[in-house]
Amino acid sequence: MAPVIPEDIQKEIEKKGGLRKILNSLPSRKELERKAKIHSALGDPLRLKILCFLGIQSSCVCLLRDIANISYSKLSYHLSILKNSNLIEGKKRGNYVIYSLTPQGMRYYEELCKKE
Repeated sequence: MAPVIPEDIQKEIEKKGGLRKILNSLPSRKELERKAKIHSALGDPLRLKILCFLGIQSSCVCLLRDIANISYSKLSYHLSILKNSNLIEGKKRGNYVIYSLTPQGMRYYEELCKKE
């Protein structure tokens, strides 16, 4: 049985080409899952702080640990979430891994971290 929809809503849906057309215009499930993963990663204030810092300055783990004021193991956990969301990347430089923003991470930095 079809749901009863208010008449004004039904007219809006019809103007937009019907419910099927609206549903087809939505992002794919895979794209929604990717975006949800990113937003989940940025939903933690500490990870957002790391992202904002890396938008200004690439860094090694030792400096990030001091900025975050957490243990190396907890920092590793947060960095892995940011890396798995394709927001940051780490590149080996001698004995160090230097973390910086990916192009996608830079877009989120621009949107979320710039002071107004």
